[in-house]
Amino acid sequence: MKKFNKIRERAEKRKGGATGLKKLLPKFATKKKLAAVGDDRYLAMMTKTINQAGFSWKVIENKWPEFEEAFFGFKLNKLSLLSPEQWEAYTSDRRVVRNWQKIKALQENVYFVMEESRKHGSFGKFLADWPASDQVGLMLYLKKNGSRLGGQSALWFMRRVEKDCFILSRDVVVALNGTGLDIAEKPSSQRDLKKIQEQFNSWHEKTGLPYSHLSRILACSVGENFL
Repeated sequence: MKKFNKIRERAEKRKGGATGLKKLLPKFATKKKLAAVGDDRYLAMMTKTINQAGFSWKVIENKWPEFEEAFFGFKLNKLSLLSPEQWEAYTSDRRVVRNWQKIKALQENVYFVMEESRKHGSFGKFLADWPASDQVGLMLYLKKNGSRLGGQSALWFMRRVEKDCFILSRDVVVALNGTGLDIAEKPSSQRDLKKIQEQFNSWHEKTGLPYSHLSRILACSVGENFL
């Protein structure tokens, strides 16, 4: 706790005090709110996150209404009926990013979302019921069962749908290293991820803060992101 209190004090000093830091903390949804979101919106956010990976986020954001139009508002019942030829035709559709790997990821994620929805009642319920104390387990599940949902894509997907989660940005990892946690500069091994999860679980239990807030406080405590 002493280490985290110092991290919070440093973040507050860099961000205009406790009030200034509080304004920067991300929103997170209740289990009820997560469960109420439609499967189409989760599929849409998966697709947006995957398309923004390695690409200009602003370009994808500006084109997003065209994505929604091209992919029928991400309605799973419509997308699931497309033929292989219709999916391939998107590689010539100027409304979307004409990258077959990203188009194929959407095709595969249609069935991923449908399957989890069938098993749990909705994809939102599946996501809501997964405990934040096992975020690493959820990351692994998304990577194994979804398409192109590994690494940072899984993390940003969770953050954008307001699932309570930590983000392993460069600044967060630097702050974790600063506490003495022995992890790689770009942690991806099960050993490192387990250490990170245990550290966040400990801080969550002792402070009562949500994981997303703990993560943002760490990010604000280091680096060049002064006010």
